[in-house]
Amino acid sequence: MSKYASRSTLPHCLLHWAETSPNAIYMTQPLQGDQLLEVTWGQARDEVLRMANHLKSLGLPAGTSIGLLGRNSAHWILADLAIWFAGHVTVPLYPTLNGETAAYILEHSESKLLMLGKMDGTADGWKDIEPALPADMPIISLPLSPRKDTPHWNDIIAKTEPIAEDDIQLPATGALATIVYTSGSTGRPKGVMHSFGTMCSVAAGLRDTYNVTRDERMLSYLPLAHVAERAVVETASLYFGFSIYFADKLETFQRDLQRAQPTIFFSVPRLWTKFYLAINDKLPPKKQKILFNIPILSGIIKRKILTQLGLDKTRMAITAAAPLPPNILQWYRGLGLELLEVYGMSENFGYSHGTRIGEARIGYVGHANPGVHHRIAENGEVQVKSPGQMLGYFKDPAKTAEDMTDDGYLKTGDRGELDEQGRLRITGRVKELFKTSKGKYVAPVPVEQKLNVHPKVEVICVTGPSQPQPFALFMLSLDAVAELEKGSLTKEQLTQEFKDLLSSVNESLEDHERLDYIVVVKDQWTIENGFLTPTMKIKRNIIEDKYLTNADTWCARRERVIWE
Repeated sequence: MSKYASRSTLPHCLLHWAETSPNAIYMTQPLQGDQLLEVTWGQARDEVLRMANHLKSLGLPAGTSIGLLGRNSAHWILADLAIWFAGHVTVPLYPTLNGETAAYILEHSESKLLMLGKMDGTADGWKDIEPALPADMPIISLPLSPRKDTPHWNDIIAKTEPIAEDDIQLPATGALATIVYTSGSTGRPKGVMHSFGTMCSVAAGLRDTYNVTRDERMLSYLPLAHVAERAVVETASLYFGFSIYFADKLETFQRDLQRAQPTIFFSVPRLWTKFYLAINDKLPPKKQKILFNIPILSGIIKRKILTQLGLDKTRMAITAAAPLPPNILQWYRGLGLELLEVYGMSENFGYSHGTRIGEARIGYVGHANPGVHHRIAENGEVQVKSPGQMLGYFKDPAKTAEDMTDDGYLKTGDRGELDEQGRLRITGRVKELFKTSKGKYVAPVPVEQKLNVHPKVEVICVTGPSQPQPFALFMLSLDAVAELEKGSLTKEQLTQEFKDLLSSVNESLEDHERLDYIVVVKDQWTIENGFLTPTMKIKRNIIEDKYLTNADTWCARRERVIWE
């Protein structure tokens, strides 16, 4: 039996699998062209211990913060592990950050070194980040890094011996492992501190609730700088010893997904919606309805759709970060893919609530995970006490105290309700409620969910504080923009469709919630320009700062659909 079989921390996990399955492939990374880099558990251990030995040779004080910037790659995870084996703390940075925020995080976290990985010069913020880096910040480049003038991972491990077995120092479960800076919708990002124990808490929940095993395969493409991907992909793969594959870029995503053939697929509503709309373009819903009602043929068609998506081997599909429209959830479940909604926060390492197989209820994010306690406060706020609970906010004890109750519950900021079985439904944000000029409060999220069914609309924001009635901002999908430019779609067509959608949704709303009009915005809201978080949630305050100054003018026009 492996002496690291306890797998109490992620470094223990790496050593356990390297000892018991050294030749099994852990990670598969696309390179240029059709080349693939395959990393076995034994190779992972060797490279990590060599880099860790190099980091130790730099003489940094124990527990030094080290920045880790880059897109998902095999060496992102190896670098994370090397930082820990060297006795330091990882500070992950999103590759889409602007330069000012990246510089702030490095300065606030007191990072003394940056490990720089894969970056996309066009999609990422590297051109903005690079000049904002401290001039004296040492950099180590990982494979696929944009910098060629710094010490490089491959060169370092080629000339550095691994830490000897007897000299390996493994961390305590309560020791600080990482400082995760929240993407945040307002103000400066906060540094959420997590221990090795809180990071591993998610693995126990997956084991006990979803029967995750060594035989799983996952595709890594959502940002590893966020706790969701770090928990479900990095932590789970290290704990259970299953294989992970990496997506190269947007253009190759479908091919990367087909290569991975994931048994567990984790995504966000925006991508689930894109998949759904892409299938509808090829096989219109009316035709689907006919085919899905034909015995035998129905099963063949549904299996073909899942195969085309690359999800025919998927036994468990997870959606998180925001609500998915009920009709889309039902569509996937009709295909035989039970989409499981889950809920969590950076502050509890994503370990909070999850829908259990066979116990799904549309609109609910499921039961509290094993070991999690929850309650609804008097103001409707969801409060959670989780094994994944953070150690606190870095250098901000006042904010830590503000976000925790006296008896140790995290104030999530989300409003919610529980059904008779204890399943949780998120009904909006405590602070997102806004008051119209008529003195009525409106919760925007449920209204946005009702609107989020049009195939040409990518993102929606319902707003209208101090206005007579709320209104909606629509950002068109890139496909819709391209069709308008080509003339295969007209503004008149979309205007009528949006009018119909508005009428339909308003019929289901209370009088004070009914939307006055829709505004089709001309700009794209992206992660890069700050309108979306890295998990593609809207930054409501940023959007409102830009558009609310026009609300009086729009209201006075008395039009149902307005093109900005």
